[in-house]
Amino acid sequence: MANLSTILAVAHLRLQNPLWLFALLGIPLILWLRSRTKVPVLLIPYASAWHRPSLLAPSRWPLFAAVLGISLVIVGLARPQRVEEKQQSLSRGYDIVLCIDLSTSMLTEDYERNGQRLNRLQAIKPVIQAFIEQRPTDRIGIVLFESRAYTLAPLTTDHDWLARQLSRIKIGIIQDGTAIGDGLGVALTRLDQASRDNGGKRLGAFIVLLTDGSNNCGAITPMQSASIAAARSIPIYTIGAGQDGYAPYPVFDDKGNKVGYRRILADLDEGALKDIANKTGGKFFRAVDSNTIESAFDSIDKAQKIEFKAKSYLLTKELFHWMAIPGISLIALAAFGTSNRKQKRKSITTLSEGVRS
Repeated sequence: MANLSTILAVAHLRLQNPLWLFALLGIPLILWLRSRTKVPVLLIPYASAWHRPSLLAPSRWPLFAAVLGISLVIVGLARPQRVEEKQQSLSRGYDIVLCIDLSTSMLTEDYERNGQRLNRLQAIKPVIQAFIEQRPTDRIGIVLFESRAYTLAPLTTDHDWLARQLSRIKIGIIQDGTAIGDGLGVALTRLDQASRDNGGKRLGAFIVLLTDGSNNCGAITPMQSASIAAARSIPIYTIGAGQDGYAPYPVFDDKGNKVGYRRILADLDEGALKDIANKTGGKFFRAVDSNTIESAFDSIDKAQKIEFKAKSYLLTKELFHWMAIPGISLIALAAFGTSNRKQKRKSITTLSEGVRS
C-alpha cells in the first residue's frame, strides 16, 4: 500500500476511499470457490453423431470480462482523483486607503525634479505609484477630496487598474475647498469590512492622508474623523505637502494656458496633522520636496507590514467514471455472454432429448 501511495503521489493521483481496494482480494477467493463447485454432467446418447466443436467449445472470455469489470468498479469505488495542489505563499498585506487633497492649492509649483518645476500633485503621483507597486499583496483604495470627498477607487488588488485611475486625477474637478474631515470620513467607510473587525477594532488597515492646506469646509472636522479612527484602531499617517512661506502659483488665461505666476502663502495646518497622527497611532511627515515625499512613503511602507497566514487547499478532479463505466460495460458484456452460452446449452439439451426419444 505504501508503494501504491508513492506511485499515485508521483502521478498527482490519490484515492479518496482506498479501503475499497481490499475488496479486490475477494475476487481470487470467489474464483477458487467457483472452481471447486461440482457441476452436474449431462450424458447425451449418440452425442458423437451431432457433436460440433464450435458449438460446445468452452469459452472463458465472459469470466475474464466479469473479473476485469468487477475490478474496475471496485477501483472506481475507491474514488481515484487527480490532484492539483494550490498553495498560497506567506504574504504581507494590509487594507490601505490613500486620502489625497485635490484643492487648487495643489497646483502650487514648489517642487522640482531634474531641473523641471512641478506642482504638488505632479510630484506626489509617481511616489504614490511606486508605493502601490511596492505592496503587491495589499488591497489599496483611493479617496479624493476638495470641498467634498468621493471615492476614486475602492479597495482592490488590481494595481494595474488602480494605476490607470491614478493617472486620471486632475485638480479642479469639483468646487474648490479643503474638506479634510470629510475625506477621512469617506476613507473610514471604505474600510468597513465585517470579516476583519474584531470587537469593534479594525484589523490590518491604515489611512495615508496627504494635504497641503487646512480644513476649511465639510460636514465633520478632522479631529472627529480621527476619533472614529482611533476607536476602531485605524492608524492615520499624515503627510504635509509643500514648502513653508510663499510659493509660486500658476496663473492661467481663459483658454487654460499658463501665462505667469503669483506668489501665495502656504496655509498648511501642521499642528492638526500631527494631532491626527498622534491620536490614531500614526505618524506625521513633512514633505517639503520630492525626496522627503519619497522618504515619507518609504517609512510608512516599512512601518506597516503584517504577515497573514497562508491557506493551502487542494483542487481535485474525480476519475470515478473512467473506471466505473468500462467496468459496468464489461460486467454487462460478460452477463450477455453467459446468457448466450446457457441458451446454446439449452438447445443442445433439447436436441439430446429428441435423440433419446
